[in-house]
Amino acid sequence: MFRFCPRCGHPLEPRSIHGVTRGVCTDSTCGYVHWDNPTPVVAAIVEHEEHIVLARAPGWPDKVFGLITGFLEREERPEDAVLREVGEELSLDGELVSFVGHYPFPQRNEIILAWHVRGHGTIRLNEELEEVRRVHPDRLRPWPFGTGLAVRDWLARRG
Repeated sequence: MFRFCPRCGHPLEPRSIHGVTRGVCTDSTCGYVHWDNPTPVVAAIVEHEEHIVLARAPGWPDKVFGLITGFLEREERPEDAVLREVGEELSLDGELVSFVGHYPFPQRNEIILAWHVRGHGTIRLNEELEEVRRVHPDRLRPWPFGTGLAVRDWLARRG
């Protein structure tokens, strides 16, 4: 939470609004409330040549992989954002197959919007990724947080 109001510079103080603690400006004429809303993130379960592509970002532990993700940009449709991220990070042309779901990720104050995307072309990594792994869907296992919840739901729908 901010310590000072970005509008007037007065200190913010924690107050309960609708049962949630928010930072409220101490200057009663300002009225600023730091709502601390979650940041929208798009995620792609990328299917490429009958495998799911998992990625490892620089600085992540060697055995930690996740989905292709990125932030939604101003005035961008989420569907366009997820295809943009697949193109930027993997150099693949993406095809939306289905919306998987939306998932709160409170650890990072994000809301994840996840799609199943079919990727076409040759994978070439950009600077945002260190490594990818291709996993057959039958061997894919979800993890209990973040994008792993989308993997869980996608696998359940596959049967």
